[in-house]
Amino acid sequence: MGKLILILGGARSGKSSFAIQQAKKLSSGCSGVVYVATASPLDEEMKRRIERHKKRRPSSWKTIEERIETSKILAKSSKAGLVIIDCLTMLISNLLLSGEGEVATLRRMKELFKGLRQRNSTALIVSNEVGMGIVPENSLGRNFRDIAGKTNQIAAAMADEVYLMEAGIPVKIKG
Repeated sequence: MGKLILILGGARSGKSSFAIQQAKKLSSGCSGVVYVATASPLDEEMKRRIERHKKRRPSSWKTIEERIETSKILAKSSKAGLVIIDCLTMLISNLLLSGEGEVATLRRMKELFKGLRQRNSTALIVSNEVGMGIVPENSLGRNFRDIAGKTNQIAAAMADEVYLMEAGIPVKIKG
């Protein structure tokens, strides 16, 4: 059975950097690392962010850019000893903007986590903690926040370890 590690935090809290550090530690001697990137380069600023993220990763890691079908992609990379999904909240945003509703999104997330648990590898999942901010002013924003919060709860319940990032400092809250 695979090990599941959830890394939560606000924007610019150091989640991705911590995930990469952990992956480097945990991947020595394993059969490879797959980094699943869920962001889309829709504008110049996002393209620059994606490039900065790419430069932080070792070139030996396999990067798969997938906005929606992460479970299918992971099934094709079943031999990897370690998987990073960065980030879960971007994946949720992609699903909502593609027209998927709350029930279908939560079902898809549960299937993803179950699939990761069934692997004989470690999975690091990066996700934004969205429940500590203001209440969004529109229904799409509130729906996103609610689904992200529920998804984080599901992931945390299934995870072996959970870290909360605060100003670049990891605080272990489970495991």
